[in-house]
Amino acid sequence: MTRAALAEVLQPALHGGYAVAGFVCQGWEDMRAYVAAAEAERAPVILQVGPGARAHTPLPVLAAMLRHLAERAGVPVVTHLDHGASLDECWAAVAEGFTSVMFDGSRLPLQQNIDETAAVAAMAHSAGVSCEGEIGVVGYAGGAASTGTDPDDAARFARDTGVDAMAVSVGNLHLQRTPGAGLDIARLRAIGAVTEVPLVIHGGSGVPMDQRRALASGSSVCKFNIGTELRQTFGTALRRILAADPDLFDRIAILSAAEAPLTLAARAALRSVLSQGRA
Repeated sequence: MTRAALAEVLQPALHGGYAVAGFVCQGWEDMRAYVAAAEAERAPVILQVGPGARAHTPLPVLAAMLRHLAERAGVPVVTHLDHGASLDECWAAVAEGFTSVMFDGSRLPLQQNIDETAAVAAMAHSAGVSCEGEIGVVGYAGGAASTGTDPDDAARFARDTGVDAMAVSVGNLHLQRTPGAGLDIARLRAIGAVTEVPLVIHGGSGVPMDQRRALASGSSVCKFNIGTELRQTFGTALRRILAADPDLFDRIAILSAAEAPLTLAARAALRSVLSQGRA
């Protein structure tokens, strides 16, 4: 197994009754832990870098790390640009070897979002790369508000953009630190009834584990983005490691010690969406 395009892992998930985890990566240690978790669970995995990671580390450096891990993995690994803001930014990721890009035009007027997403999708497809788009605004816990996805708008968006995956706003939130009350299942079912494209849940950390399992096996949700709960695990591990040895100062020793608990948490997250579909 090696690098895979997003469509190559989501289409089997759509027809096989499972979903694929999109793990938000911020550096080498978490990337490595997530691949180790996927190999242990024999599961495909999506390694994705968002605007925060790209502001901290140059895109070519992130691309090289992701490519190195994906090419040596024993399971399919998608390398994915998350929340690309422009055609140029998505093209830069394609040029660096990413196998998937997500263009986020969710805050644009509907027709502008469709037009710009369609342009990104056409560019990506011409390079053999997948494209994810977003319709409806997924807000932030304690921050920007959400705008729920309208099913009719979603049907038009999916038809006119040609995206391989469509992120929707159905009660999910980014940066939610504890599981919430759950998603708006009626809205999600209405979207699924008028579209055939695999659906994506951003802010998957806020979705209760039992609802993740149910949606993965019984809906067109094929990708859950999971970041906050794993960053919490990483932060907790670092504090424990430093508290246990106040004299510890070696960066490599500190960060390496945090990989084992992060791998365990990632394995649990994978199991929450993977009832079938092991590699």
